[in-house]
Amino acid sequence: MAPRLLLAFVLCTTRLPCCGEAVPIQPWVQCWSSRYPIAVDCVWTAPQTANSTGRTSFIATYRLGVAAQGESRPCLHPSPESRHCTIPEVLLFSMLPYVLNVTAIHPTGVSSTFLPFVPEHVIKPDPPESVTLSPLPGQRLGVQWKPPGSWPFPEIFSLKYRIRYKRHGAAHFRQVGPTEATSFVLRAVRPHSRYCVQVSAQELTGSGQPSDWSVSAITAGTPVGERRASTPKEELCP
Repeated sequence: MAPRLLLAFVLCTTRLPCCGEAVPIQPWVQCWSSRYPIAVDCVWTAPQTANSTGRTSFIATYRLGVAAQGESRPCLHPSPESRHCTIPEVLLFSMLPYVLNVTAIHPTGVSSTFLPFVPEHVIKPDPPESVTLSPLPGQRLGVQWKPPGSWPFPEIFSLKYRIRYKRHGAAHFRQVGPTEATSFVLRAVRPHSRYCVQVSAQELTGSGQPSDWSVSAITAGTPVGERRASTPKEELCP
């Protein structure tokens, strides 16, 4: 977007003070797609208003393109007080950005936030699931996982994965990948040592952002050669 057009867009969407009125802070809005290409999910914060104890409601709409004359559609949210909404049926690879408009209605007035975004730029899968570890002969450790259950078409819109691991007591993680497979073999691990392993997913071509790291899978110091698999644990890596 050219600088002049961007400046005009900001000026047109900013509510200015009048007659000493305190201007509420606009809602802070964030959108991401963990269910690409089914939907984009958005969340926002309530604006901070001075001397206001009343209830705040929201109107959320979106349109394709920054032109004001574009057709606006409702961003689906459960109730006027909800602070999240969903944009369904995303148009793929559009040359025009989507623009989300979140308008907060509160006792001291009205304030709006406009967020332009391209769906492919806000892709962020949920973390991989069911990470398990299996000690293997030859100082190796097998890692297996499943794609995030929220990712609707892993066969069509493939993911790539990165694995990070560290031995108990180590200061830093080592990272390997990416790989398109849902398994990996870590080599040159120490026998009888306790390891913590996590996996992250990203859209195959690198669009958007990587997922957060998965729940930790931690070995229990099982002797190498015994195929006793670990289970993911809700705990931080030591």
